[in-house]
Amino acid sequence: MTRAATSAPAVRLPVVALLIASALWGTTGTAASFFPADVSPLAIGAVTMAVGGLLLFVVSLRRSVSVLRDGVARRWVLIGALGVVTYPLAFYSAMDLAGVAIGNVVALGSGPVFAALIEWLVERHRPMRRWALSTLAAVLGIALLAVFGRQGGGIHPGGGQADVDDRPLLGAALGLLAGLAYALYTYASSRALAEGHGGRGVMGAMFGVGALPLVVVLVFSGGPLLQSGRTIGIAAYLVIAPMFLAYLLFGVGLRGVRSSAATTITLVEPLVATVLAVTVVGERLTPAGWLGLALILAGVTMMATARHPGPVALAP
Repeated sequence: MTRAATSAPAVRLPVVALLIASALWGTTGTAASFFPADVSPLAIGAVTMAVGGLLLFVVSLRRSVSVLRDGVARRWVLIGALGVVTYPLAFYSAMDLAGVAIGNVVALGSGPVFAALIEWLVERHRPMRRWALSTLAAVLGIALLAVFGRQGGGIHPGGGQADVDDRPLLGAALGLLAGLAYALYTYASSRALAEGHGGRGVMGAMFGVGALPLVVVLVFSGGPLLQSGRTIGIAAYLVIAPMFLAYLLFGVGLRGVRSSAATTITLVEPLVATVLAVTVVGERLTPAGWLGLALILAGVTMMATARHPGPVALAP
């Protein structure tokens, strides 16, 4: 049997794990849209990452502690934790201001660009041509969605504030901040994995550390989450599926592909999010918006079917 044949399953498993994680993440905006208007996006982001991060830490306690005891890995965990803290607050605020579809697309669509820039700045790693082409297709799709997107909306439809002109612009800016944070903790995770630690340990350590500041945000903003069984149930879903399960799969995926490739593959998230925003939340897209979705899908497919050089000497 050839080396290519034996390595193919090992390559496919990380890609499949990333695609499943991305599909779960794509449900977050739609799920959040069912919260009452008095539940702030800061509370939604804080409960998702704080409770989910602590859960990841607890179920991987021994491995997470081992990561934190490793000086080099701990440095990357602390760097990544900055992204973990920033991402949910910026991400859910972006969706609240710009809408589920556009907030998702800007945040996740900018991730591959930021990831490649971080790799170039830190490692002087030159992106592959295939990465450039697939990311270009996705970025063009993002531009179409952002510029020619639908009007109104947010994760609390009907809130009466979506007509203010600066809200979509501020939402897009926060989406870019979320994209940078996402790329930062993705890259930091891959570097911690390269020190010989397993995915569960790295995810548990990074998200456990990042959960601590978010607990403070949750204490001050999370009261409305407890107002009914419905709000508690939605929060529980966000914690368990798009956070806990998805990031376990994300750790598996990062063991087989570079962070820049991983962030391009996970552009399936805004694709799923946009389809759900249209079919469930009731947001509307123009023909240009649907063309943008098609370009994103083309970019994801191009990257997902490529052979990805991964980190060296990763732990099982």
